Amino acid sequence: MKAIILLSGGLDSTLAAELMSREGLELLAVNFKTPFCLCDRHSSNLGCGSNARRVAEAIGIDLKIINATKDFLDVLKKPAHGYGANMNPCIDCRILFFRKSKELMREWGASFIITGEVLGQRPMSQFRRQMNIIEKEADLEGLVLRPLSAKLLAPTIPEKNGWISRERMLDIAGRSRKPQMALAKDLGINDYPCAAGGCLLTDPEFANRIRDLIKHDELDMQNIDLLKAGRYFRLSPSAKLIVGRNENENKMLSMLAKDGDYLFGPATINGPIAVGKGAFTADLLEAACRIVARYSDRDGEPKAEITHERLPENEKISIKANFLDDDELAKLRV
Repeated sequence: MKAIILLSGGLDSTLAAELMSREGLELLAVNFKTPFCLCDRHSSNLGCGSNARRVAEAIGIDLKIINATKDFLDVLKKPAHGYGANMNPCIDCRILFFRKSKELMREWGASFIITGEVLGQRPMSQFRRQMNIIEKEADLEGLVLRPLSAKLLAPTIPEKNGWISRERMLDIAGRSRKPQMALAKDLGINDYPCAAGGCLLTDPEFANRIRDLIKHDELDMQNIDLLKAGRYFRLSPSAKLIVGRNENENKMLSMLAKDGDYLFGPATINGPIAVGKGAFTADLLEAACRIVARYSDRDGEPKAEITHERLPENEKISIKANFLDDDELAKLRV
């Protein structure tokens, strides 16, 4: 019997994969790539789905990584079921992943889908009502098995047909991770770097920035990557500035800057790199330089020499800029 298992590489999906691998099923793991998942943020491995890949290799199952970014960004702009506390479209996200899993299920000849979801763990997508909505809209009613909470849910088709034993399923519920951690210990699973999972869209500050991109019709991968790399300022409806907070972010911003973007930085002192995107007038160029001056090591001086260049021209222009004070900064910062 073949089944698809959604595998993030977090604790819950790892436990579900380990449990179901012991049921004698032929499993294919699928990991969905989006720009907002935090599951690999502490991984020492490189590349998308590194934790999922590590788990799949340890259990001995194949893994397919699917880049769902384009479809997810379409969902993010206007989710049919709305957002959570911030900009997290959890229900529509699950419907998207389930629909794609169903396509893979047909291609591979699988009979049902397995997830590591726990009843009541996530308020927007893991209560009975929302689970039922997601299954119905993905056309997967009765075909989604959640082994960690199965005994608390209605029997699925795999259970009714005897493809798996309902008696060996579990009854974990709620937001505490203690039952999962105890189970991991019993199963000999000691390495789960993403115990609680996570999504950047649930972070209030990051969500505000995404909201700003959507408002100005600028939601694309370069802008999303820039949001992860520094302080964010909206200078006008058509211009924004991202300012690095440390050496790593300065390097990242330098790499992310593209032709047509502006690159800012202090001429002779230590300070941040900044990337400007959009239509910059002379006044906006000066405002950007003043912001960079604010975060530079001026050693008490009111002014700093800041350079700007428009890529790929590489012609640097210097401005002696007064730093922007905190009240002015607050009006522009997103």
